Amino acid sequence: MNAPPVWLIAGPTASGKSAVALELARETGGEIVNADSMQLYADLHVLTARPTGAEEALVPHHLFGIADAAVAWSVGRWLGAALDALAGIAGRGRPAIVVGGTGLYFRALTRGLADIPPIPAPVRDAVQAEYDGLGEAAFRDRLARVDAAAEARIARADRQRLTRALEVFESSGRSLTDWQLGTVPILGADAWRGAVLTLPRAELYARVETRLSAMVAGGAVAEVEELLARGLDARLPAMKALGVASLAGQIAGRLTAAEALAEAKAETRRYAKRQITWFNHQTPDWPRVDADAAAAGKILRQSPP
Repeated sequence: MNAPPVWLIAGPTASGKSAVALELARETGGEIVNADSMQLYADLHVLTARPTGAEEALVPHHLFGIADAAVAWSVGRWLGAALDALAGIAGRGRPAIVVGGTGLYFRALTRGLADIPPIPAPVRDAVQAEYDGLGEAAFRDRLARVDAAAEARIARADRQRLTRALEVFESSGRSLTDWQLGTVPILGADAWRGAVLTLPRAELYARVETRLSAMVAGGAVAEVEELLARGLDARLPAMKALGVASLAGQIAGRLTAAEALAEAKAETRRYAKRQITWFNHQTPDWPRVDADAAAAGKILRQSPP
């Protein structure tokens, strides 16, 4: 008996992934698994455009709002939770729809995840201090001397992944790229089918701006106020979610409401552009589909696993 299919739906922010996943799940009796690193956090419902309660009531949803903002989830921790969710869904004989915009999550599922030893705190602190002292350009030069492939593929301004790559080398003596070359896929090649949602750039940016305006109108500022009131470390992933810094500037009086919204929109457009670039480079063989839920679902089901 064949295992139920696993469909992977990726794409940039505001491309309509959640609607496609919901429609596909309703049509097939499937269950949805989150693959967005910020939608994991319970503190960020509005600002991360998590599914609404009404949407979650239509089909089972997994790994949405399960993490506290005080805890930094790694790719490995997500992968373990996702595999547990996928096993449960398969055990119920239902299809799984994994949806999100975090490319490294999809990479971990389809290509594997290196078993890198934990980074000792002194190494992490030393690398973070080195980044602060050197700045990004000089830090990139430093990283390129020990892991040129990682330096080349990590996007501009992605401090988290730049420092992670150097931390791995400094703590293990092996480059991150070397570790990754030894990985094996978690999902077998015949176990899944993926697609990347795409939209014309102007349409995508318009959707980004419309959605951010709706988020602000729907309580995003109050959500950020509650998050800031917790006094969490600014380096935590949840504190780096799109829009948090801009709305924090508004709350502190450094920015007007209009300035904060404009800044958040610009930041999100840049992030969407980086996502598009990542998926173009990392998933060139995945079919590209538009945001029409019926059309996307049809393409995904053409060659089910």
